[in-house]
Amino acid sequence: MSAAPRTDKPAGRFRRMLDRLSSSQGDLESEELQEDAHASGCTPISACGDRQVVTVTGTLRTVTLRPRAGVPALEAELFDGTDPLDVVWLGRRSIVGIEPGRRLIASGRISMSHGRRVLFNPKYELRPLGQE
Repeated sequence: MSAAPRTDKPAGRFRRMLDRLSSSQGDLESEELQEDAHASGCTPISACGDRQVVTVTGTLRTVTLRPRAGVPALEAELFDGTDPLDVVWLGRRSIVGIEPGRRLIASGRISMSHGRRVLFNPKYELRPLGQE
């Protein structure tokens, strides 16, 4: 007869510790962002479909001023550990607090543009700096 595998908690903790030690910094940050999205009740970006109204959360990776059809547009890439999402504020050159590394919650209707998910003029809430 073969022995059943051990499933007691110390082995689980030890396994998680080994997994964390062998993971890259990017993997750990992605895992943390996914846990944050789940804890705040937001939809994972990877699960967002075209024309779906969603609330997502993540960290801004980049913020760029890029005109669209002659109108200023502030574009940011939001990442939640699953997929990136382009967030675009039309008619804005800058928004106080919208900067790389900042966490935020954004709500609106997803659209697809050139194979990427885009959220135009979302309602948003900046996350407190102390939570980063």
